[in-house]
Amino acid sequence: MSDVVVLFFLFGLVAGLARSELKLPAALYETLSVFLLLAIGLKGGEGLAKQALLPLLPQLGAVIVLGIAQTLIAFALLRAAGGFDRANAAATAAHYGSVSVATFAVALNWLATRSIPFESQLAVFLAVMEVPAILVGIVLARGIRRDTDWRRLAHETFLGKGVTLLLGGMAIGWAAGPDGLAPVKSVFYDLFKGALALFLLEMGLIVSRQFGALRQRGLFLAGFGIAMPLFSALLGLGTGIALGLSPGGVTLLTVLAASASYIAVPAAMRLAVPEANPALSLAASLGITFPFNLLVGIPLYHQLATYFIGESP
Repeated sequence: MSDVVVLFFLFGLVAGLARSELKLPAALYETLSVFLLLAIGLKGGEGLAKQALLPLLPQLGAVIVLGIAQTLIAFALLRAAGGFDRANAAATAAHYGSVSVATFAVALNWLATRSIPFESQLAVFLAVMEVPAILVGIVLARGIRRDTDWRRLAHETFLGKGVTLLLGGMAIGWAAGPDGLAPVKSVFYDLFKGALALFLLEMGLIVSRQFGALRQRGLFLAGFGIAMPLFSALLGLGTGIALGLSPGGVTLLTVLAASASYIAVPAAMRLAVPEANPALSLAASLGITFPFNLLVGIPLYHQLATYFIGESP
């Protein structure tokens, strides 16, 4: 049976395609985004408080290399097979080298409902993997040019809402520890699934509006939006196994690798590569890859993880 949060996404998708008047208030959508990012950060920070941070540095280096490699591979495919111009290929590739917080949140819930453990540093990986793809995408699109406002771009990239909330939540969770977080767990932990369900309802409505953009390069974008995450999933799977992660941890790293950003990267690309058409990258990342990962990808990636390293103890 499907997770109830995925059913909320399907409800929003069907309602949007049927041109229903259903719509969540913009303020509620923003509030849910803040809540989910903070909750994920707090959970990751709580876990980090229980372990040494120095041994994580090689792992962080590995996931940074993973994100850069995905961006370069996606760029080459979009240029060679898709015939994309340099700007659109770079912008779209950056989406696929970065990560989706919503997909990660659904994967967290998927593992939690099945009592599958995973390493706490995966929330750190989430924050770290957002940034490198953006920087590589900008360099691929523009090169090292004097007219690039790197100071403004760095502020947008490193101090954007998503990264700030994740890192802030992790810092609070790490500083407070399990005992210090006890008074707020009823809000940030117990209500997580309900907030995620409402968030995915709105995501279904948003995805339904991206189908029109698929008409421009529909067949290629549909194929790329499925093939690229599957290929990236294999890279994430191999990286997770090499890092010695548990089956749950490998699943989450595979989900991160297979996901595509549709929040942080579009904001940065609008600033750095304004000539790129955001409809193309969002149609692929949000219209194809996001629902594919929710409906098919997450359970598939867990099956791959357990096939190669066995079930969690």
